[in-house]
Amino acid sequence: MGAQLRVYKRRIKSVTATKKITKAMEMIAASRIVKAQRQVAASTPYATELTRAVTAVATGSNTKHPLTTEAESPVRAAVLLITSDRGLAGGYSANAIKAAEQLTARLKAEGKEVDSYIVGRKGVSYYGFRERKVTESWTGFTDSPTYADAKKVAGPLIAAVQQDTAEGGVDELHIVFTEFISMLTQTPVQNRLLPLSLETATAEEDGAKTEILPLFDFEPSAEDVLDALLPRYVESRIYNALLQAAASKHAATRRAMKSATDNAGELIKSLSRLANAARQAEITQEISEIVGGASALADATAGSDK
Repeated sequence: MGAQLRVYKRRIKSVTATKKITKAMEMIAASRIVKAQRQVAASTPYATELTRAVTAVATGSNTKHPLTTEAESPVRAAVLLITSDRGLAGGYSANAIKAAEQLTARLKAEGKEVDSYIVGRKGVSYYGFRERKVTESWTGFTDSPTYADAKKVAGPLIAAVQQDTAEGGVDELHIVFTEFISMLTQTPVQNRLLPLSLETATAEEDGAKTEILPLFDFEPSAEDVLDALLPRYVESRIYNALLQAAASKHAATRRAMKSATDNAGELIKSLSRLANAARQAEITQEISEIVGGASALADATAGSDK
């Protein structure tokens, strides 16, 4: 076997092995997406209704709670960035990091200091390589987050919001994650969690808008209710964001692995054609050598007869 043909055969064998791996990873990601979608669908109504409950308490009372009241001159903000622990997901983590960079730049342009909180090894590595300060980070659960993971992340953030800025606290809490829209579309989003934006219902009568504020009685007090609800609100929103990010990551992995599998198939076809051409050239050369040898032998035999 010729040297060139051996090179092609080795490459075909290597690419075939890689194709099997990428195909397996594609199938694993596809199976995980279904579970992740169900978790997102199950957590979203709870997070939505809890947001409504907190909004109702805040708008239905005159209580000025630190977690719902805008600071007169905000000076510091916390940004929670959710990335992945693993790669092989196309531009999933890179797009989330880019969105966080844009948000950070905007907050700094407004004169605010930014404290970075990172979920996922990709984000931690990005900030670590650039020697940027990270207030706190978490890793190891981005593929399959639980509510306990969300509580672990939410704890320091809630404490930072409740703390005075002079002592290292923050006035605002933002979150950057990848929203799962469909199997083909996942979009990085930037949301402000705290202070909570209070939106009151409005109704139009005779062309004029009239605010409708729900009236409630609170026991023991509206402030105590907010103290109890707002940590759960932050935890539920972070949990939903973690689930959305996990579903998006699996979808991105599936798409990237499918592309890699397809590319490997095309490369195998190309290498097979080159191997066939090398084999044909080798056979042609051998035939030429045999014909040349036979012709030389015939000429030598004819000369000895004379």
